[in-house]
Amino acid sequence: MEIKLRYWILLILSLGVNFCPAQSVKKMTDSVVISNSNVSVSVSKRTGLINYRFKNGVRINNAGAYVIDVVAGRFATTDYRIHQISTAVIHDKIGSGLRLTIQHRDSQHAVTLVQHLTLYHATPYLIINAEATAGDKSNLQSREICPLAVLPSSGGKLTLAGNDPRILDAPFDNDNWAGVVQRSWAKPGAVAVFGVSYDFVAVYDRFTFSGLVLGSISHDFWKTGIFYRAAAKKGTIDSLKVTGGAVTPDNKALPAAYGGYDGTHDLVEHGTTIGQVISSPDIFLSASADIRKSLNEYGAVNALANGCLAWEGPAPVYWNSFGVENVLGASGIMMPDGVKQTSDFLHTLKNLSRNSKPVLSIDSYDQKIYSTEVLKSLGEYAGANGQQMGFYFIPFALWTWKDAYEGKKLQGADYLISDVLLRDNKHQPILYKDGKFCCYAMDPSHPAIRQYVIYQLKKAKAINAKFLKIDFLTAGTLESSVRYDASVRTGMQAYNKGMKELKLLVDSVMGKNILITAAISPLFPSQFTHTRFNSTDVYSHLRDDQKGFPHYGSTEASLATGSHMGWVQGTLYPFTNMDVTVMKRFQKNPILSDTEIKIRLYALMVMGSILGDGSDFRDSLAAERAKKFLDNERISDFFSRPKAFIPLRFADGDSPDQQMSFHLPGKVCYVALFNFDMKKAFYQNISLSKLRLAKDKVYVVKDFLTGKVLSTIKKGQFQLRLTSGPADAQMVTISPEI
Repeated sequence: MEIKLRYWILLILSLGVNFCPAQSVKKMTDSVVISNSNVSVSVSKRTGLINYRFKNGVRINNAGAYVIDVVAGRFATTDYRIHQISTAVIHDKIGSGLRLTIQHRDSQHAVTLVQHLTLYHATPYLIINAEATAGDKSNLQSREICPLAVLPSSGGKLTLAGNDPRILDAPFDNDNWAGVVQRSWAKPGAVAVFGVSYDFVAVYDRFTFSGLVLGSISHDFWKTGIFYRAAAKKGTIDSLKVTGGAVTPDNKALPAAYGGYDGTHDLVEHGTTIGQVISSPDIFLSASADIRKSLNEYGAVNALANGCLAWEGPAPVYWNSFGVENVLGASGIMMPDGVKQTSDFLHTLKNLSRNSKPVLSIDSYDQKIYSTEVLKSLGEYAGANGQQMGFYFIPFALWTWKDAYEGKKLQGADYLISDVLLRDNKHQPILYKDGKFCCYAMDPSHPAIRQYVIYQLKKAKAINAKFLKIDFLTAGTLESSVRYDASVRTGMQAYNKGMKELKLLVDSVMGKNILITAAISPLFPSQFTHTRFNSTDVYSHLRDDQKGFPHYGSTEASLATGSHMGWVQGTLYPFTNMDVTVMKRFQKNPILSDTEIKIRLYALMVMGSILGDGSDFRDSLAAERAKKFLDNERISDFFSRPKAFIPLRFADGDSPDQQMSFHLPGKVCYVALFNFDMKKAFYQNISLSKLRLAKDKVYVVKDFLTGKVLSTIKKGQFQLRLTSGPADAQMVTISPEI
């Protein structure tokens, strides 16, 4: 399976690369240029600044780098008089290529800055980084290093060709319903658009998809932030800093995705790196005619650099109690006999269960109700129905009543809870979630966490669980003024260490064939879980502004983010997780319509998600709809091998009136239209070439859900016209006429 996965990663890397980028080096009087057929990189011998010229018209002019030492201050490449340039052939885990090294030094500075730019054979991207070396054999100490700085003070700018440019701005994690946003340039006279995107950013033309993708492929020490400011001129960015050491507190006064909750949630400044040589995160940089392919390449390079998990066999399907029960079993609706009734009902859905054993997952349970013994009993009952158990726990955070932890030990550990908590600058415990019933962040480097995780995994093994949902992982990434392990200096270093150990413990305690899904979590590191939630909890209502429903957690909001994130499936993770559907209502929300359920299922499909449901099947309407949707043969077959569709039309802007479309090429081609506009129909003409269909063949177009023939594509036809009515979605299959 790992060989197959590597094959697919290499295939992704080659998609759309229809040239053989023969590399060249030109050494001139005032500059050195390395290039291939996709990009030319020129380094000035006089200033040390770098110009990037890409085939698709993207330009980055006068780029430099800098580091800030906590004692000696800021050192930038433009501060130095000597810029020594060399090239060398390299071979690493990503591939073979040519590395250009620029050493910035002079007698006035005790610190030397070095930049590395690697251009690989047969790939359209570069990997860049920076490092700083103390010349007097002393140690540097830094909490901020920037391998790519495009600054006005150096005449720096990034330019993009196109008529309708956008900046794709990503949140640090998937918490608080802060999604990916698409920033437009400000209107004349308005305040310039600026912000911070975390881990990666894309700048692209809305209609052509031509643009640039850059992002970190190093996630074991630094939190990477991309700080940008758009110029007055459309398509130009006059300030861009890719920074290792980005930390941002929440700001409740701002919208969630615009500085409110999209940052790192930190209360303490970023930890420092110490050494005679200190290094930045490695940065992927690619500009192409299609950022959808560049994003796939970014994901694939991350997988090559850091690893990724594989999954053998059909994808799991699961039922989760949270949609019925709420937190900690507070409403007392299901337990525990209702779970048995759920198991009995799922047993009747033969299509749902024919590809894999359905999982029963009790979410955020109160252990006074769902003890290990009760869960084991439920597992035995489910096993008789051909099902498996799932298990939920929170490895790096503790939910409890405020200040109720004093003098108490952490479950399964030999340490007091107070010893394990992260601390702010006043040595107060860091609250990851505030309130009377609150969530404290715990230190992943503390040995108590290992004991606690083993304790939880032994319970999971006791109930024969095959599916783990781990939650509130972001708490483990928070910066802290103290740590048990003094060698762990940053939040991401602690989190990476904790997740690596967690995966090893899962393998040793439970065995290797255990699916792990991450709920609230950062995007990276990604190599320790099989799936990750695309967004915070999704409640399946159509839009956030829908009357009677929460103003968050809608299908539209989750898919608007998802339309830009399908690339993670098949590169970072075997599957995505779009959270559970519900066949009637989520908890005490209003009742959903059949159309809303259909749209929600289609949204899971286009994102390559595993299928989960959170319905109370004791209700006759929920049961009836489950037979219609969850037990649909076509739906069941698709979710046995889910695969993310390719966007034809991204979400754009903040309006809930989004109209999005996707396709999945293959022997049978899938096309999906989503129309979240409540009044206007959505019409789209799609060229057959975009769908990878031949114009000299006859194709049959069928409704996906019913199999009903809708139309025929005749020989010589160049495009397909599809329509979705207001507040609706359409999915069709297109196959050759037999």
